[in-house]
Amino acid sequence: MKPDDVPIRDESIRLGQFLKLAALIDTGADAKAVIADGQVTVNGEVELRRGRQLQPGDEVALGSRSARVTHE
Repeated sequence: MKPDDVPIRDESIRLGQFLKLAALIDTGADAKAVIADGQVTVNGEVELRRGRQLQPGDEVALGSRSARVTHE
């Protein structure tokens, strides 16, 4: 499935913030839980750091849904 392109205003964004922005989760607490459980991948690799800095081009997946960071 093709990822949704989600534009960000700055040069980077934290993983937890991006999950909310991309509507992959509802709240920051949800982000903490799914990341800690190893359910989130960044560029195909499991990421356990909620504060991981994402750059345009990075692809984040949670379950069957995915989103790619783009620049506005």
